[in-house]
Amino acid sequence: MRQVMKARFKYRIYPTPGQKYRLAKLFGCVRVVWNDSLAYCQQKYKSGEKKSSNSELQKLFITQAKKTEEREWLSEVSNIALQQSLNDLNQAYQNFFKSTQGKRKGRPIKPPKFKSRKSKQTARFTKGGFKVGQHKIYLAKIGKLKIVWSRELPTAPSSVTVIKDSAHRYFLSFVVEIQPEILPKTDNSVGIDLGIKTFATFSDGTKIDAPKPLKKRIKKLRKLSKSLSHKTKGSKRYEKARIRVAKFHATLKDTRTDFLHKLSTEIIRENQTIVLEDLNVSGMIKNRKLSRAISDLGWRTFRTFLEGKAEKYGRDFRVISRWEPTSQVCSNCGFKGGKLDLQVREWECLNCGAKHVLRRECSDKYISRGRAVRDIKRTRRQA
Repeated sequence: MRQVMKARFKYRIYPTPGQKYRLAKLFGCVRVVWNDSLAYCQQKYKSGEKKSSNSELQKLFITQAKKTEEREWLSEVSNIALQQSLNDLNQAYQNFFKSTQGKRKGRPIKPPKFKSRKSKQTARFTKGGFKVGQHKIYLAKIGKLKIVWSRELPTAPSSVTVIKDSAHRYFLSFVVEIQPEILPKTDNSVGIDLGIKTFATFSDGTKIDAPKPLKKRIKKLRKLSKSLSHKTKGSKRYEKARIRVAKFHATLKDTRTDFLHKLSTEIIRENQTIVLEDLNVSGMIKNRKLSRAISDLGWRTFRTFLEGKAEKYGRDFRVISRWEPTSQVCSNCGFKGGKLDLQVREWECLNCGAKHVLRRECSDKYISRGRAVRDIKRTRRQA
């Protein structure tokens, strides 16, 4: 029996003005319950007390809060979404504690933060709080929302999250269980080298150029940002300008994500083994000269797509350590040729005589600059 996987299916919805008002009320209540509980947990932590359990928080900030005059309007929205908000807070704290104790893989996770009404808004419903129809989705105390089915749901969803992004677009994200679709095995394998000028260079010499949506529209972004900076914060014109900037960034994100999805799917379908280098993206974007170009490519998102699709379709995905000297090892016989200088573009293996061409993205200007910096440091150490 094959292992069952969970997947998300996201669709665009178009609420009416009345439904937008009720959704805004729902998002506000979910945000208030989260922030009140988080402030209470932080206060107990500062006083040295033990963190309250999830059931205690729900009783204090939902059940009892509805009886007070300050929070009586919490009863106007679905209780399911409020409970799921505190469930998410409890899970966020568990992930944070496991990360600090070394029980969770990946980079360290920061503690939960307060939610802002200016960022993306979400509210999650479980079974009993929603009903899937042919053309509309019913949400408790919201009504029937018009939805655009871009593809069919494979199975009945276990939960749905209603989302409002910074560009004032509304989405529904369903969580469903799917069976992994094992593709026919193939003898093809590929190694991928990610870069800035060329997004990906395959081991067979194929090069893939990225759309680079931000680089092509950087003038428009500067114009919109300049217009926003001239508006008074809190005014209606400022809000309109902010939405224009948010819609612009949403378009960039959609263009980049579409390209990464199509490329990763094509690679997974054509190759049995995919090898990718482990890049320190978070460290590389700290370089102010390269941060915008790297962020415009979406290297980390591309790796995440490959990992998920390889697991779904039964492919072998491997990651090479960033400290592995791949450019110094002969791919023909495995002989290690030693450290190479940046200006070296080609080298010949001393063992088997195979010739190798290195892919260097650094220009001669940066190579000479780096050489000059090394000479200065060497002179200072000698002095």
